[in-house]
Amino acid sequence: METLTSLLLRDLPSYANRAIQRARRLDRSVDEFSYVVLAGRPEFEPLTLGPGQYNSTASAAEVEPPQQVFLTTLERQYRDGKAIEFQTFHWLFLTQTDSGWRLAMMFTRIGSASPGRPPTPPRESSNSIIGQAVNTWLRDCRAGAIRPLPS
Repeated sequence: METLTSLLLRDLPSYANRAIQRARRLDRSVDEFSYVVLAGRPEFEPLTLGPGQYNSTASAAEVEPPQQVFLTTLERQYRDGKAIEFQTFHWLFLTQTDSGWRLAMMFTRIGSASPGRPPTPPRESSNSIIGQAVNTWLRDCRAGAIRPLPS
């Protein structure tokens, strides 16, 4: 999981920025969007899912639970000629299939650009720009298009 995540973090800003460019509406007079500057700070210690946790009727030997990965992105947005940077915190649930890793679900919290303000509550973000970037990267990984880290 650590190797997969290291490769993902290396490539995530470029995959996310391409997804952002594809999503832009060129007919808008005001175009506010973020750039992903970097991705990092992976954490692999899973959180318990607490009450209401899904319990499969299949035996534990048949179904592997999703792997949880936490990561942070640094994003930059330009408003009124000024750069605003903020951190975004992502909680990914990755599952191993016969064909390779897939994103099962993802949650995101946006950090505050103002000191003393808490981050936003977590929101389901599997279809967000970062979710699209992770899915595209995993697809390319399953296709063998991701090159390994240099030794």
